[in-house]
Amino acid sequence: MKPALDLRLYGIIDPARTRNRDPVELVRAALAGGITLLQLRDKHAGTRDFVDMARALHDVCGPAGVPLLINDRVDVALAAGVEGVHVGQSDMRVGDARRLLGPDALIGLTVDCADDAREAANGEVDYAGIGPVYATRSKDDADPAIGPQGLRERLTHLRGVPCCGIGGITHGNAAGVIEAGAGGVSVISDIFMADDVEASARRLRRIVEDALS
Repeated sequence: MKPALDLRLYGIIDPARTRNRDPVELVRAALAGGITLLQLRDKHAGTRDFVDMARALHDVCGPAGVPLLINDRVDVALAAGVEGVHVGQSDMRVGDARRLLGPDALIGLTVDCADDAREAANGEVDYAGIGPVYATRSKDDADPAIGPQGLRERLTHLRGVPCCGIGGITHGNAAGVIEAGAGGVSVISDIFMADDVEASARRLRRIVEDALS
C-alpha cells in the first residue's frame, strides 16, 4: 500500500548541513515541530554508511507516520526499506526507479523547466519538487532561481500532480511559495541549520498552514 503523501512541510536533511550535530536527534526535533515528509540527501557518504543512516532515520520517522525518501540513490532506498526516492534530471529515470521500487513506492522528481514539468505529468511520479524558487547555497550545482512567477508557470503543466517549491525557502518567503500555487515547501537550512530545530519547523509549519488557508 502506497504511503500517504503530505508535502506541506518537506524537510531535507543533509549531514553536511547540520552544524556537525547528530542527524537522528535533529530529525526527532523536526518531527516534533511538524515536518510532514523527510528526504535524506548525502552526496559524500559511502554506500554502507548511507544505508545505515537511512535505517536510523527510518526508525525515527516510522512511528511518527512520516515517510522517508532517499535523494537519488535507489539502491540505498531498497536496502534500507524506506518509502521511496526523489530523483533529479540527471539521476535514474523515473520509469526505471518505479520498476525497481514497485508501485507502492513514493517517487518525486525535480522540475526545473517546462519540459521537466511535462515529464512529471506523465503519471509515473507521485509529486514534483519545483525550483530552485530562490537562490540557494545548499546545492553546489543549483540552476538559476525561477522565482514565484516561474513556479506558477511550471505549475500550469502539472495539473493533478502534487507539487512543492524547493530552493532557498525560508520563514520569510515560504508563504509566497504557497501563494504561487504550491502545496508545500521543501526546506533544508531553515530547519536543520537552525539553533532550535523543533521551534523553526513549528514556525514554518504555521506559516504554511496560514498560507494554505
